[in-house]
Amino acid sequence: MALFRTRSAALFGIHAQLIDVEVDMYPAGAARDFVTVGMPDTAVRESRERIKSALANSGFGYPNKSVTINLAPANVRKEGAGFDLPMALGILGAMGAVGPSDGHLLAGELSLDGGLRPVRGALSMAVCARKAGIRNLVVPAENAAEAAVAEGVKVYGLRRLTEVVEFLREPERFRAEEAGAGAARERVEAETPDFGDVRGQASAKRALMVAAAGSHNVLMIGPPGSGKTMLARRLAGILPKLSFTEALETTQVHSVAGLLGPGTGLLAGRPFRAPHHSISDAGLLGGGAGTPRPGEVSLAHNGVLFLDELPEFPRNVLEQLRQPLEEGAVTLARSSMTLEFPSRFMLVGAMNPCPCGYYGDTGRECRCTGAVIQRYLGKVSGPLLDRIDLHVEVPAVAYQELRGRDRGQGSAEMRERVEGARARQEARGYYNAHIPSTALRQLCALDEAGERTLEMAVRRMGLSARAHDRVLKVARTIADLDGGGAVGAKHVAEAVQYRSLDRSYWS
Repeated sequence: MALFRTRSAALFGIHAQLIDVEVDMYPAGAARDFVTVGMPDTAVRESRERIKSALANSGFGYPNKSVTINLAPANVRKEGAGFDLPMALGILGAMGAVGPSDGHLLAGELSLDGGLRPVRGALSMAVCARKAGIRNLVVPAENAAEAAVAEGVKVYGLRRLTEVVEFLREPERFRAEEAGAGAARERVEAETPDFGDVRGQASAKRALMVAAAGSHNVLMIGPPGSGKTMLARRLAGILPKLSFTEALETTQVHSVAGLLGPGTGLLAGRPFRAPHHSISDAGLLGGGAGTPRPGEVSLAHNGVLFLDELPEFPRNVLEQLRQPLEEGAVTLARSSMTLEFPSRFMLVGAMNPCPCGYYGDTGRECRCTGAVIQRYLGKVSGPLLDRIDLHVEVPAVAYQELRGRDRGQGSAEMRERVEGARARQEARGYYNAHIPSTALRQLCALDEAGERTLEMAVRRMGLSARAHDRVLKVARTIADLDGGGAVGAKHVAEAVQYRSLDRSYWS
């Protein structure tokens, strides 16, 4: 009887859990059995056929014995083909072909010829290895760059099963992957579209700069072709650069979702996600069969979630945005587990004012009746509107502006002002959109004129308590853009202006 153990990791949310892969080999009876226990899913159970072919085609052969593989702990579900490599090496270890692999964490899918294919969540596995005190991580070459982002672990990206065996025998012949994301950051910034390309829409550009400065949610309303999508796609370009902590967490989410391209290391740019309005609630918030995976709200973590044609999204899907907008996280509860995915994003919505798109447009006649317009607008509920800080009208662009030579503010100038405002907020401990209610009075204190302006707005517009708080936060952001002084009447007045469209259209 031969018993051999290797180590791998299973994904749960954006985190990984250490898994012991125990291989026991014993004389075969009438038939050679290959049994995998420990709550494996279908992909793990099917690994026996990939492993047999990979071992044979790599020149190691396959033992004339029965094999039992235990994935411990046995009370958590194991998914995916990433266990192929540690299981194959466990069999080779039981055969005596390799020595102990203590100090190594292994993950990789095997092809039938013994090649290694990439897996999801390599960065999370590297973080898991570091926390467990495991010195070396062996993954497919395509996953090496992302895994190497985690400091404190040596990452080896290999291409074939035979290379892994050689590495375990003579590790000094191999060099660990080096992390580097500077070039990727420069490339992302160069490819980001510029606000200077947008003709006209000075007020909308101003509103988006305010939103970026305080990490506020924004809704744009205007006729077709007015530039709403064009404006939204440039928003990520004026947000501050990701800090290392933000970039690490964002990369983990995309790694777990399997969206990192081959050779991708640390994500440099803030994510911009624009799902189609036919998306399901599981696609937006996360879920799916087996272990839930992150949805669009988590893939937009630390970036922008753009919902174009907002009323076309199913209302039940939109209503589920309330939790992530308030808490910055999505909790997915299943009978066997509860997972939490981060989802601190900026929501940008865009919509027409009516089904035909021309309600209120002076240049085109609206064909919709009042009842049709109200039914259309009613697809976006009041509670959801309350969670959107800025409501911005984006009118059709005048011919003179469309043909003019004035580009207006470009992204570089806007980003400089945004970064200055965010630096002031970081010194206070919160971005303005995330100020807790307990600190609101202290951080958003108003002068006497500001108090009078806000009181008048609350009385005349009938603002809810949540809308009142959001006006204060937006006013604080506008003051930060002006240099960070006291919040005055002009700051409150501009913030109140960004809450007026819901009264114009939804009243």
